[in-house]
Parts: sequence; structure tokens; C-alpha cells
Amino acid sequence: MALTGNQVDQFEAAMPRLKAIAYRLLGSASDAEDAVQDTFLRWQAADIDRIQVPEAWLTKVLTNLCLNELTSARARRETYVGQWLPEPLLAGDPMLGPADTAEQRESVSFAVLALMERLSPNERVVYVLREAFGYPHRRIAEILDITEASAQQILHRARKHIAAGRARTEIDEAAARRIVEEFLTAATSGRTEPLVELLTADVIAVGDGGGKVPARAKAFEGAAAVATFMRSLFTPNQAARRLIGGTAEVHLSSANGRPALVVLVGGRVIGVICPEITPDGIAAFRSQVNPDKLERATRHWASTDHGAPLLRIDPEA
Repeated sequence: MALTGNQVDQFEAAMPRLKAIAYRLLGSASDAEDAVQDTFLRWQAADIDRIQVPEAWLTKVLTNLCLNELTSARARRETYVGQWLPEPLLAGDPMLGPADTAEQRESVSFAVLALMERLSPNERVVYVLREAFGYPHRRIAEILDITEASAQQILHRARKHIAAGRARTEIDEAAARRIVEEFLTAATSGRTEPLVELLTADVIAVGDGGGKVPARAKAFEGAAAVATFMRSLFTPNQAARRLIGGTAEVHLSSANGRPALVVLVGGRVIGVICPEITPDGIAAFRSQVNPDKLERATRHWASTDHGAPLLRIDPEA
């Protein structure tokens, strides 16, 4: 049925929030767009005059669509080539959603999105709706067709799972950016010792190539192994020539609300490196290099202003 102008306006007003919810639930901007589009189709087919609270109705429909996607995504992960990591969103991307509170910023960080893969679909929904969007337990219970007590218990379990994977707290952004700059200097020094000093003893480095570009299936673990790997990434060598294919520009930017390194070749984003920075040092590097998950980042980068790169890597040097 054809929608009235007011009904279209109602959906468009809700769309930014719906996209932000879907991205946090799915870890994929493209899947989030699809879920919001499917929600619009259901809105278009509904008897809207009988919907008392459109915002609640739209959230419930979107959440159920995301729950279905999460269930099928778990099966797809079993055949995914290598490590699976979320799709990064660069600074200023509207799909990042609200960032007024620490909980909202935390819920969209790359580290937490990766950890949310450990949660059950219901745990993920409750965690996102409560932590990022402040939904009361009563509303969450209505969305999931469970009791309010169950919603509270699920949130407790979800918080426990996330906390178990994040033994340390992160530091403020200004200090984090300084550490990333120090890391880049150390990584290009040709020596591993300065790098090791910036890392925690149990640091990990994991990359998602999706079978499209080389990425190690098993994470690098420990300061020595990670330092050696990171040094090789930023030092021109035969491996860099195969991976980069041209002069790369490395920018210090932001992804998912945290300092990150964005690597470009010919204006195309070929990698986003997201360090997890704690008071004890860098605890993890999560690198998205799957080109399918960098198309949005490339479009967004081209549409925004940014300064000169901190580093240029010429693989022929």
C-alpha cells in the first residue's frame, strides 16, 4: 500500500536510530542497511493506522530481522575463511549512532563488537538496546517476548561475557592517539625492541582477509611475535609488495570511536588497523583488510576532509 507523507516522515525520522541499532547487532554496515530496508518494506505493508507507537513497532520488527540474521550468520561463520571481524566505520559515519555516554561509545568500539560475537543472539540484543540506547528492561522484554526478569538476567550474563574479554580499561583518546603515533614510529624503526615496549605481554594481533587478501588464520600472540609481525607490515619487503601493490599512505584517524590507522592505496582503503589501548600498553591489534568490508570506508573517506598521511610506504624502496 502507498504510504502517506507523514508515514514516510515517521520512518525516516526513525531510520538513523534503526541503522545504529542494526549495525551494533550485526557488525556489518551492509547487513544493517539491508535490515533497515526490510523493516521499511514491512512498515509499508502494515496497517499503520492501528500501530499505536510506531517507534516501538519499528524497533521490534528490526530486532527480529536482526535476530534471524544473527542465527544464520553463525552458520556462515563456520565456513568463513580465516578470522571474522566487524566492518569498521570511520569517524563521522552516521551509522555510529549516539556517543554521548561511555556505554554508548563502548558498545560501538571495534573491540566490543568483536567480543559480542561470543554472545548469544538474545544476549547481544539486550546488551545493545540497554547499554547503547538506554531501553528500559520492560521495553526490551516486550521486544523479545520475554519477562522483564529474564531481560535483566540476560543483560547480567552479557555484561559478564564482555567483561571477561576486556580485563583492562581503555585510556582517553588524546593519550591513545599519542601511543598510536609512538607505535608507528617504532614500527618503522626497523627494530622490534621499541615496539615490544609499547605492547602488553599478552597482546594479540588478528586480521580479517575473508579469503580475499592474505591474512593469518590464527592470531599472533605475545609481545615478541606481534612486534615482529607489525614491524614487517610497515617495512618495505617482498611481502609488502604482494600485499600493497603500490605506494601506501597511512593516516591516523578514528574507527568506531577509537584511534585507528587507515591505510590507502590510490585513494582506496585497503586496511583499517584498530589497536586496543590500555593503561598497560597496546593489548590487541584488530585489522580489517577484507575488501568487501572496506567499500563503505573508502566511500566515506573520499567524502571527508583529512590531513596529510603520517607515513608513506613505498614497496619498491
